[in-house]
Amino acid sequence: MPSVSCPLHRTMDLIGTKWKPLLLFHLLPGPLRSGVLQRTVPQISNKMFTQAMRELERDQLLTRTVHPVVPPHVEYALTDRGRSLAPILRALDAWGQQLPE
Repeated sequence: MPSVSCPLHRTMDLIGTKWKPLLLFHLLPGPLRSGVLQRTVPQISNKMFTQAMRELERDQLLTRTVHPVVPPHVEYALTDRGRSLAPILRALDAWGQQLPE
């Protein structure tokens, strides 16, 4: 990621896609298994889900834990850095609730 001096630009580089804020928002209550999280955003394709989750993990906004069971399952959880976005994500949600249908 190129060095950018504007804080908002850096923030948008981390979470400024169509899916990342939604995925992060749904992780606010706590860790979720991969399939459960993906079902919270039914419009997202498998490819985009995987890409977004890899980028969020790379940027240290969430952790990915693989549980060694048969079949294996993956669980995602927010890091402290990811949880620090809670006020922003909740404010966006509240603002969206005020929009007319």
